[in-house]
Amino acid sequence: MISSFLKVSAFVQKYRTPVLLISCGGVFTANIFYHVFPNGTYRKLYQAWSKGEPASLSEKLEDTFQAVLKDCTVGSTKNYTAFASFGFHPIGAGVPWLPAGAHVGIPANFNSSADDLAGITNRTILINGKEVEWESEIGNSLKESLVFSPEAKKFAIAREVVRLESAGPVLHAAVAPACLAGIFVNSVVLKQIFGLYTGSMLARGLVNVVVLGLGAAFYFLAADEISQWLDYRSDRRAASLSPEYAKGGVEFYDKILLRNKTLRMLMGPKGEEMYAPSGNLFPANVFSLKHAPYTVRREGIATLLKEQKM
Repeated sequence: MISSFLKVSAFVQKYRTPVLLISCGGVFTANIFYHVFPNGTYRKLYQAWSKGEPASLSEKLEDTFQAVLKDCTVGSTKNYTAFASFGFHPIGAGVPWLPAGAHVGIPANFNSSADDLAGITNRTILINGKEVEWESEIGNSLKESLVFSPEAKKFAIAREVVRLESAGPVLHAAVAPACLAGIFVNSVVLKQIFGLYTGSMLARGLVNVVVLGLGAAFYFLAADEISQWLDYRSDRRAASLSPEYAKGGVEFYDKILLRNKTLRMLMGPKGEEMYAPSGNLFPANVFSLKHAPYTVRREGIATLLKEQKM
């Protein structure tokens, strides 16, 4: 076993530049893969179904989507495709300038309005194995959190469009290979500085372990920072389109916070683990915060709206 390890170590040391390039390229490819082929990966995962068939996007939502693309002044509207997705708010994947383009999923509740709740009350939602009673007090609260104004719908869709248009997926996918390259380079530099290439294998191994641990920690921090920066940037760019979009953004996050507070009550102990009393998401673990807090994102848009009115 030790002999095999030494052979691998010698091979990596001899061909470290090609190994580094191939490793970074492989990691980047793995992270960007479903954005390169969103139709066969992401879209199949989030596609809404109705009576055993893929649900089609309503004409009303298709018109709204095209209006948002026009407001966002994207390079080419042909590079964007909307589809009916499950869930409660829009999602998106893809890279607009690649052949497969970008795909944005719009949920059924975006068909609803205060006067027409189709897309909400005609759906069966199970929480903890129990069907939500729409006419109950907590059911009405959940129903209210799922009905958006036209401005809020446009903001939510625009947020996904501007994130994809500004190559958000590519930037996020580049974090892992950048950290991997940093680990490799720092490991080599430290060994050269301390002359460990002529020293014991144990010393080189300890350096590798330390650098790998620091690199992993930096990766989690960098990935979170990039995710949050993209969240804030997408929000601000979407809200900057017009005061109506900014107003819609404030409403959108108000509704998300209300929905999460309602789900916290409906889901019991599990809901208390997932959602904070404020409506923000609790991090999945202590090492990863992932997305920016909804309360902070709402306040950022509210501040921008005040600036637009001044």
